[in-house]
Amino acid sequence: MSSLGVALALAGAVVFGTYIFLVKYRFGHYPDSVYVVCVYAIATVLYAPVAVASDATVPTDPYTLAVLVAVAALGGVAILAFFRALTLGDVSYVAPVSKVVPLFVLPIELALIPATSLSVLQVAGVLVVTIALYLANYQGDFLTPLRRAVTLRPGQLALASAATFGVVDVGKRHLMGDLGVDPAAFVAVLFPVVAVTFAPLAARQWPADVTVRDDLGALAALAVLVAVGQHVVAVAFVELAASVASPLVNAQAIVAVVLGGVVLNEPRFRARLAAAGLAVAGVACIALG
Repeated sequence: MSSLGVALALAGAVVFGTYIFLVKYRFGHYPDSVYVVCVYAIATVLYAPVAVASDATVPTDPYTLAVLVAVAALGGVAILAFFRALTLGDVSYVAPVSKVVPLFVLPIELALIPATSLSVLQVAGVLVVTIALYLANYQGDFLTPLRRAVTLRPGQLALASAATFGVVDVGKRHLMGDLGVDPAAFVAVLFPVVAVTFAPLAARQWPADVTVRDDLGALAALAVLVAVGQHVVAVAFVELAASVASPLVNAQAIVAVVLGGVVLNEPRFRARLAAAGLAVAGVACIALG
């Protein structure tokens, strides 16, 4: 296993965990689509010099280009679903649920590689993640969490986001590991694709009380975090298999719940922190099994 890949994936987890908290803390009043379009449009401009300096080129092969655009668009869908869940729910609840991405990565890999089989440790990881999801939803009645996971909007969106990110993670690994796409090229395509895809929705949802010019500095700062995080994670997917990189990157849930509980005083912090820790432990078992 690449030590550089592990270090990059963990660095990405710290960057994105901080980013998630700051979005909730600073831009909770923005509609999800408006926020995502603004940040990704700014990130497109800020990241352009990096792409140029890296000599990154967009692939011209039809299949590779189609996969690249599809993965970028799906990434936008996952991001938007996550931020919608974040708007409706607490950071320390949404983050652990939405970050069980490797729970979806592994079945996708099994489907694509029939010879792959689950080890005992991986089965244990699946069970641990399921328990973590239960604890993150728990409220009194023993059956209540099971109903909340499928009936409450934040839970539904968080799970949908996790499933979509699972497809995106496998797609990223396929692009950069199998098809040889430069990580900088992937990130350079991701930002404008997300911004353009959701621009019509943002235009319809744009509220009268939101003035981007007043928030430009804060939006640019978060765009820098997005650019750094996406680049670091993209390089990590060159070094590591998706099933290994995904749980490491999604350790960002730990950073998010700690900041959400300590700074925002969100309720049930201890229980959700425990759930986040269990989720990370579970996905680590899945990856290392």
